[in-house]
Amino acid sequence: MRRINNGTLFMTKPNILWICTDQQRWDTLSCLGFPGARTPNIDRLAKKGVAFRNAYTQSPICTPSRTTFLTGMYPSAHQVQRNGNDYFPSHLKLVPKIFQTAGYHTGLIGKLHLSAAQNRIEPRADDGYNEFYWSQHPQPDWPEGHDYHQWLVEKGQDPKALYAPAEGAVYDGVPTEFHQTTWAKERALSFIERGKGKPWFLSINLFDPHPPFDPPKEYMDRFDPAAMPPAIFVPGDLKHQERFSGVDQQARKPVDPTIRHDPSAAANLSGASHDTPPEQYDAPRIRAAYFAMISLIDDMVGELMASLEETGQARDTLVLFMSDHGEMLADHGLLYKGCRFYEGLVHVPMIVSLPGVITEDAVSDALVELVDLPSTLLEAAGLEIPHQNQGRSLLRLLKGESPLHEHKPYVLSEYYDALKFPGSLGSRGSMYFDGRYKLNVYHDAAAGELFDLLEDPNEFEDRWLDPDYAAIKSELMQRHFSAMMMVSGIGPERIADF
Repeated sequence: MRRINNGTLFMTKPNILWICTDQQRWDTLSCLGFPGARTPNIDRLAKKGVAFRNAYTQSPICTPSRTTFLTGMYPSAHQVQRNGNDYFPSHLKLVPKIFQTAGYHTGLIGKLHLSAAQNRIEPRADDGYNEFYWSQHPQPDWPEGHDYHQWLVEKGQDPKALYAPAEGAVYDGVPTEFHQTTWAKERALSFIERGKGKPWFLSINLFDPHPPFDPPKEYMDRFDPAAMPPAIFVPGDLKHQERFSGVDQQARKPVDPTIRHDPSAAANLSGASHDTPPEQYDAPRIRAAYFAMISLIDDMVGELMASLEETGQARDTLVLFMSDHGEMLADHGLLYKGCRFYEGLVHVPMIVSLPGVITEDAVSDALVELVDLPSTLLEAAGLEIPHQNQGRSLLRLLKGESPLHEHKPYVLSEYYDALKFPGSLGSRGSMYFDGRYKLNVYHDAAAGELFDLLEDPNEFEDRWLDPDYAAIKSELMQRHFSAMMMVSGIGPERIADF
């Protein structure tokens, strides 16, 4: 048991409510002052804990990122580098398995995405989930039999007919009552209500706000495209992207987002999908749809927090809200994701709350990484951290026992053939960011970028070829190389002296 300020006793092992969105940028929370965002419930969660202003993903792509924050290993070490892998390696220990072994009742709702899920139900690894409500992409072009599909059938809906109007990159989605986020909320409320009296661990891995940009119409109507903050863009971005035309990116051709194309035009729809962005689009409308999807998620968070209060579990539950990576959202003329390391893609939201233990109503400027999450959760529950772990626990910072704004001197992100592109040999890229200078190296293209985010927070001025930055670039390259070598993996645990 643990005791908080008023002397009341609570469980030593807190429940874990882990909410992970998919492809949500860092600048999407109104509590951190970002225009366009409407996240009152997530804001209230932040008031009860610590919001991180500088959290970074270890990969801008789903599977390598998710493997990192479920194992505590950098991609260079765990080697699960690609979306679409045949299987998940059996030697890697997953966080929910550790909690299950320690006596927690565990559950998954939504994505897992540790191996290929297209055209099949994702095969389970030794994941440790007692309850498993899996669903990846919501549309019916994915295999039947996943839990969201079954839930729709139970509600008297024909999933194929419901999603038949879905086409292109941005459109009005299914009604709120049949939305995948609503399905996840209902499954989560049931899990929470049944969990009182025993420690539990619940992962909610939402598909939104991943493309296609398809919020329910009632949410889309709340956001005026004309009032949305514009994409981060200058005309020089189009020329700049030509240098990286051979580097993998879902948006194969940069587009000037200040040109608003007719959303009903065929060019906005033809060939566009959840992983193939259109070459012409209405950027303000896409940005409005994106924030509308996050607003639906925010309402879900509000209902989950209310359930914790109503069931008397709020003070026994550590809540983590974060995302696996970001979304370009027309910044620099690009949509979706790929081998790039712009802030919109690698900088993610993160909030942690546990009443009576974690500092409340705090914003941390410390550099932190998703690789730090396993050790943080395990330490909070008093569980042993496995040998494979490379992250650094945030718990002392969260509890106010170490400086709020200090954690790591740099953060890393990696891309190694993470997405499949016809004709591509598979791009390799890596990022080193020390809080001011960001060095991006595209190894197969013998090219890179260097940004000074103190002077150029929007990453418009690439200093890679600037002679005035040659000495800084040289020093950063050495630091980057050393940092990557330090996380390359060390194999099985050493048990002998020789």
